[in-house]
Amino acid sequence: MARQIPFRLDRMKIMATRKPVSPALPPQPHRTADGGDALVLDRITDKIKPPQMHQVLMLNDDFTPMEFVVLVIQEFFSKDRESATQIMLKIHLDGKAVCGVYSRDVAATKVDQVLDAAKQAGHPLQCISEPVE
Repeated sequence: MARQIPFRLDRMKIMATRKPVSPALPPQPHRTADGGDALVLDRITDKIKPPQMHQVLMLNDDFTPMEFVVLVIQEFFSKDRESATQIMLKIHLDGKAVCGVYSRDVAATKVDQVLDAAKQAGHPLQCISEPVE
């Protein structure tokens, strides 16, 4: 028969929760010496974070000509011919490459522009945007 251990509360760890905090009351006017009311408020400055940046990536495929990719990178990402060629080679060898880093809205616009240009030219080039970590 198994030996039973008596249940003891003092050995059991009990998690404590914080006591509920009542909401802050609105500021009350202070009476001044001349009998008037004065309300003094402290200015609280909000710390605003810069917007999260997104990187635009082009993905490799076996059908889109390399020259077309170079032209797209030059046109939509303002790269010179040498930089665009380096990015195209990275796409070709690694499967994807970052073409630029922008705010979310600008990155989405760049992706749409690339996809529209590829569709008009009849190429299956893929372009995506993802947040920078």
